[in-house]
Amino acid sequence: MEIQVDHINDLSKVTNVLSALIDGSYKIFLLRGDLGAGKTTLTQRLCSQLGITESVSSPTFSLVNEYTSPGYGLVYHMDLYRLEKSIDLVQIGFEEYLDSGNICLIEWPDLARDHFTMKHVSIDIRVTPEHTRIFNITTHDAVDA
Repeated sequence: MEIQVDHINDLSKVTNVLSALIDGSYKIFLLRGDLGAGKTTLTQRLCSQLGITESVSSPTFSLVNEYTSPGYGLVYHMDLYRLEKSIDLVQIGFEEYLDSGNICLIEWPDLARDHFTMKHVSIDIRVTPEHTRIFNITTHDAVDA
């Protein structure tokens, strides 16, 4: 599914779809896009829609931020940009986050691509020359490891 967003106020078109996917038992969300594409902004808006009232910020240096949604429980927001090797995933307990059953919003997920054998959603964000954002949302079923 492709959604065009011309203005930040239109992000609800995307977060409404993602919320419906969460209600449909998707918990793992992979956010891809160039620097400045809007991965963290999308996460902030989705967290707000999930009832999270605390400030949502980029986990670039902390690697993982944890939030609590009144209706959905824990939400993990991860940024794997600074990780260099897949062994670094072990050190942050990446598998435990994925296996927790909680919502995981993962920016820069490509280093961990071999870990996504469970049901998940890919969100690819592309910025046009006119500064419009194109969100390509794809669902993936569980696969055998």
